[in-house]
Amino acid sequence: MPTDPGPKETPESTGSIKDLILEQEEAASLIKNRSLLEPNEIVDEERIVGRDSQLTDITQHLRVAISNERPPNLFLYGPSGTGKSLIINAVCSNILELCESRDIRFGVIQMNCQNVGTLGSAVYELARKVANDAGATVEVPEHGIPNKKKWRELYRLINEHYDTVVFILDELDMLVGRRDMDEPAFSRLLYQLSRAGSTDEITAQVSVTAITNDTKMMENVGSRALSSFTPEDVHFSDYDANQLRAILRARKDAFHEGALSNDVIPLAAAFAAQTNGDARKAIDLMRTAGSIAEKANADQVREEHIREAQDKVEKNRVLEVTRGISTQKKLCLFATAAVARETGTGAAKSPLGYRVYQYLTGTLDADQYHQETYVNKMKELTTYSLVETERKSQGPHSGSYLEFTFGENPNTIIETLREDSRLKDVHVDELRTVVRAQINQ
Repeated sequence: MPTDPGPKETPESTGSIKDLILEQEEAASLIKNRSLLEPNEIVDEERIVGRDSQLTDITQHLRVAISNERPPNLFLYGPSGTGKSLIINAVCSNILELCESRDIRFGVIQMNCQNVGTLGSAVYELARKVANDAGATVEVPEHGIPNKKKWRELYRLINEHYDTVVFILDELDMLVGRRDMDEPAFSRLLYQLSRAGSTDEITAQVSVTAITNDTKMMENVGSRALSSFTPEDVHFSDYDANQLRAILRARKDAFHEGALSNDVIPLAAAFAAQTNGDARKAIDLMRTAGSIAEKANADQVREEHIREAQDKVEKNRVLEVTRGISTQKKLCLFATAAVARETGTGAAKSPLGYRVYQYLTGTLDADQYHQETYVNKMKELTTYSLVETERKSQGPHSGSYLEFTFGENPNTIIETLREDSRLKDVHVDELRTVVRAQINQ
């Protein structure tokens, strides 16, 4: 009868993991300062380039705080990754230092509204942020009380700790709130904050900076909020390739000396310029390319690493966006991207996209909506910066149609959507045949 050998001996894991960590540290010989390659990192002002006009405007508006006067409200708008948050944070950081030197209690409270669902949640989150900044405590519960009490608590905290406070509301258009309300939550938030100084409940001076990628957000602000908010507008346009090159050169010291080949920065800037001039994307490309090069034990970051990073960054971004959208939106997007891929222009006409959508829903035995619903769902996807829409005419007697243009490579979108198990059954070659037949009709 065989004897039980007992539990097998396992090697001491601690040493081997440490060895692995040290080996990886030794291999990471290209990137010197990873924080400079984080797109949202607050950088020194000498690294801020390509935004002189916006920097001057915002400084001019906010500088009155150092004289203990109330700054005007601001509305910063423009595409993602064009420096809106970067500039306002840099200016406020400097004003904060100057106010401290003059014994002025100046506060900067920033909130990203993307994941804040309701007005009540927004008010409580602002109160929590004020309390954290001031080293105080919120004295009301988050749930189970009316919003009025949350507002009073926010006002109390402001009065006790600040002479002037600037609220920076990033991605404000995302704060929609309950759909059954007459106006979106962001409009009601703007109204309450911007009129705070005119009420007896608050003695501190309050300024509001609204930041959005949606140039039409103000069209959805109610008349009362418009009347009290009355902001100074500052527009942020896309970065061009030259500005993106300057931005990347200003962060070149994130890498060790000689770690970048000469074509890396121009190529990364060119890729980012092609997709809406997004500085975050340019910086992310550099970071990803550096990591890819280190993993391959390369002695330099080269063109091929940037190209590989471009594929990876595009796919990651699309995956992040598409992960949370409904199946019907995925089907609409998949069909339209399939048309745009075959046209070679990155654009698809809505009638063609709808016919391919009909093919997909039939193949997958999914619910099939009317063309109007398909078009509306594609319009909704413009808020994710995946597509842009433009109405075009087919001729004087043929009516009009919408054309959907993709900012990302349509093939990347298709490959990403196919990671959804419900879309894996789509036969790629058959889909191409269907699309080409529709285009050639």
